[in-house]
Amino acid sequence: MAGRDRIAHLLRQLEKAACRCPAHSNTYHQGTGAAACTLRKTDYAFEMASSNIRYGEGVTREIGMDLQNMGARNVCLMTDKNLSVLPPVKAVLESLAQNGVNYKVYDQVRVEPTDTSFKQAIAFAKKDSFDVYVAVGGGSVIDTCKAANLYASHPEAEFLDFVNAPIGKGKPVTEVLKPLIAVPTTAGTGSETTGVAIFDYEELKAKTGIASRAIKPTLGMVDPLHTLHMPERVAANSGFDVLCHSLESYTALPYSMRKPCPPNPINRPAYQGSNPISDVWSRHALTVVAKYMKRAVRDPEDLEARSSMHLASVFAGIGFGNAGVHLCHGMSYPIAGNVTTYRAKGYNVDHPIVPHGLSVVLTSPAVFNFTAPMCPERHLEAAEILGADVSRVKREDAGPLLADTLRQFLYDLQVEDGLSAVGYTKDDVPDLVKGTIPQERVTKLSPREHTEEDLTHLFEASLKIY
Repeated sequence: MAGRDRIAHLLRQLEKAACRCPAHSNTYHQGTGAAACTLRKTDYAFEMASSNIRYGEGVTREIGMDLQNMGARNVCLMTDKNLSVLPPVKAVLESLAQNGVNYKVYDQVRVEPTDTSFKQAIAFAKKDSFDVYVAVGGGSVIDTCKAANLYASHPEAEFLDFVNAPIGKGKPVTEVLKPLIAVPTTAGTGSETTGVAIFDYEELKAKTGIASRAIKPTLGMVDPLHTLHMPERVAANSGFDVLCHSLESYTALPYSMRKPCPPNPINRPAYQGSNPISDVWSRHALTVVAKYMKRAVRDPEDLEARSSMHLASVFAGIGFGNAGVHLCHGMSYPIAGNVTTYRAKGYNVDHPIVPHGLSVVLTSPAVFNFTAPMCPERHLEAAEILGADVSRVKREDAGPLLADTLRQFLYDLQVEDGLSAVGYTKDDVPDLVKGTIPQERVTKLSPREHTEEDLTHLFEASLKIY
């Protein structure tokens, strides 16, 4: 006992003598959130969350066994019209049939979903008593399935209850959702790992979403064989999403600088700011993108490259799913939401569309030139990973260097020359700025504070890239 008393005494003495600066003092690392947040305006902790991930060529054939193991009696399978006749969905249906799983198919998911298409999928889910959900598709399908599961589990909720503030009420999820297995068919969104569901809110002509760890899939079943069916431009635009997920999460505002400090852990957002664990995933994803993306786009039969990009999407998903993204994504939402005539190549849809990855990457040179002064070392590191020589570059030149490196990367992959190439002019900039302002969930994670005037300049600089 005497020894324990001496140890306790020493610990108390050390605590009294400890450094009192916020980054190292004991108050910074307290485990009681409410107590710590009475002393801090910014957060003091971060939380890592991700779906379970299973990876392997042909792993989809196991899904029927998984559902049987879960005791599933009535499965809701969601996909879109195009995918419903392609091998990924056929592989899932064969596995379900072989294992005697009862299911119903909803194949009306809209590519780049809207609040209307979300509500249609939710109505389908509410008509039946589904005990497991399966999503087979890209981010549009997986996000739609997340929303259907969420609102079917909260039948009394209004649609805007869970939508991110300030557009929606941003209420925390209180009920337990049904299991959801996601089978991603693109290498981009990382939605199989995250608690985020994005849609186009038609009233504002801008995207918003729902963000809660409660809606993340139970299992992400990552089968690289499914990526062989992506057309070239779908592979490119999906890859650009991975690129920006990596760059934005790695350069996001550090978690310890994000406001406000949550009074209760349930209020801590899914997007928390850059942190030491997310950094590892984001940086590695960027390395894989640099090595394999061009190969994956140019040769649809390059299984090594497409498999690597599929994993990069997962890596980046774990990174940004906890750290968050910032200006490229915040600005992309009105770019996608205000489109009037542009129809992207490789997408079999009946409506104008700027694919998500394309809408994100078009502003990336301007954005990272703007944010670089706040963390130049990270911007230089990103430029080096993407192939730039940084040996003689000064810190103050990090922004221009990363911007030029991105321009070359986009040029090599034949990306449209800026917002003007997808139908926007300088006259549209005020509406694009207006659509960005409500995206505080992501824009506040920018490492550099910005004004409406700054956003105006960034959009204008993105009208032409080359």
